[in-house]
Order: sequence, then C-alpha cells, then structure tokens
Amino acid sequence: MNRALRTLARCAAAAALAAPLAAFPQAYPSKPIRLVTEFIGGSGGDSLLRIIMAPMSESMGQPIVVDSHAGAGGLVAAELVARAEPDGYTLLAGAPNVHTVRPYLSRANPFDSLKELTPITPVAEPFMAIVVNPVVPAKNLKELIDYARSRPGKVAYATSGIGSTFHLDAELIQMMTGIKLVQVPYKALQQAMADVVAGQPPVSFALAGMVRGQVAEGKLRPIAMVGNERYSLWPGVAPISETIPDFETPAAWTALFGPAKLPAPLVQRLYSEVTKSLDNPAVKAKLASIGVEPRSMPPEQFAGHIRRQKELVGRIVKAAGIKPVD
Repeated sequence: MNRALRTLARCAAAAALAAPLAAFPQAYPSKPIRLVTEFIGGSGGDSLLRIIMAPMSESMGQPIVVDSHAGAGGLVAAELVARAEPDGYTLLAGAPNVHTVRPYLSRANPFDSLKELTPITPVAEPFMAIVVNPVVPAKNLKELIDYARSRPGKVAYATSGIGSTFHLDAELIQMMTGIKLVQVPYKALQQAMADVVAGQPPVSFALAGMVRGQVAEGKLRPIAMVGNERYSLWPGVAPISETIPDFETPAAWTALFGPAKLPAPLVQRLYSEVTKSLDNPAVKAKLASIGVEPRSMPPEQFAGHIRRQKELVGRIVKAAGIKPVD
C-alpha cells in the first residue's frame, strides 16, 4: 500500500472512531439549569430550595438559577416548565396544589401533571402542627376533639384558604371523628396566625417553623403534629395518627419535576444529586432551623405517591362537599 493510501486509511479509521463520540450529547449539565418555582422570592419555599440547590450546583458544576413565577396556585410555573424542552435545563420546584388538589377545585385550565410533567423527587416537607390559643383548654388532640364535640359547630379554625392542605386535614379529621368545626379561610397564613394569637379564631394548623417563637412565648400551644413524625423541638407533641389511627395527611411536600419525556438517565442523575445534597449535614441543619424535614423518594415511587395523594384528596373533597373555587 503506497503512502497516500496508508494516510487515507488512517484518516478513515480515525473518523470511524470519532463518529460514535460525536453522536453523544455533551456531558450533562454543560450550562446553567433554570429552576422555575411558584414560590415568591424570600418566602419559606424559596429559602429551602436555595439551601438544597447550593450543594447540588457545586456537585454538578453549573449554576442552578431559581426563577420565581408565582401565580394561579402554582399553575403558571407548572405550565411554563411543561412547555420547555425535556433536556434537563428547565425544571420545576413546587408544592402539591397543581398535582393533587387543583384537578378537583378548578373548573378552568385542566392540567394533568403526570402527563405533562415528569416527577423526579420530593426534596422536603415542613413540620406542621395543630395549634391553639391558650384560651382553649385542650392540651392534646383527644382533648380538642372532646372540646369540639361538646360544642358542635362552634369551634372555629383558621386555614390558608379553601382547598389548602390545612383545610383538607381538618375535613379529614371531622370525617374520621364525627366532630363539626367551622373553617375561617385566609388569603395569607401569616394573617391567620396573627388572629389565632389574638384568640379569634382560637385554633389553626400551622407551619412549625413559622410559629416557634409564639409557642416559646406561650402565645400558642401545639397539640398535635400533622405528619407521622414528631418535631425535635416539641418532642411531647404526638402525631395525629396516634390519636386517629389510619389518618393520612394530604401532601405538603416541595418537589422537583421536569417536562414530560425527560430522559430517564437525566431523571436518575437529578434524583441522585438531590439525595446527595439532602444527606449533607450542613443542609440538614439549615433545614431543621426553618422547621423543614429533608425528604426524597425514587422517581417511580414518587409518581405512585402522587396518584395515591390525588385519590385521597378526591375522597375528602367529595365527602366534604367542597366545591370548585373558580
């Protein structure tokens, strides 16, 4: 083989070796990731995301830019991500409303998150509690149930709105115990807490991190934790399920999603990075300081969890006769 032919052969071989490499995309991520969120900047949801995303950004070697698009109970952010390319560079972080509650309480803009988005994993859940003004004599949930049973339709409780997690929690408690409470819905949980501290209404569901100060000052008394676990700062406050067996609270997580058809390798990579961040002792400490518990779940399991939570909300809404709000 003459020199020209040998050179041609070597070039052809090099091209053949390079072709498979060129067929693969650049290593992910090769540019900043946009994290679209329904939370207003500076809010509790925004703060916990920034705590979790900082180590993720460092591990992945690219900035994760938190981009707030609040509105329509999370629908604005969800629709924005649903329209994005499924390349891993536009993600959603949000609360359960769009995924588990909105299908039952909104007549407009149908949105099926399991079809239009890819569940990745929850990242955290807030510690939540039933709190009472000291004018209420109850020291625990059983005593509150007895108190309400002796005053049917006269014990009022504050929530952050019709169809909120706290409203659904209260409706489920009433369904499972036979008591009758009166909801006082607020547009903002902060205003609800201010009124409960003043004693009107005297009962509410609350984020533990939000009311820690009032509890320490004796202005509020926690009588039950809403989830299945105790809060380290209030070890004597039992979960609702210890008084009402089989109680399952509607979802209150903050979670990550991608657009529909997000490739499985990217989903697994993101899930792995979230889990790594949540295992970071500094992250755990910062989340605990704001009353939040780290919480991750494999993507397939998370999708099933959303379906079960959606079914639970549907049962509560139907049994309680809650009507669509728009």
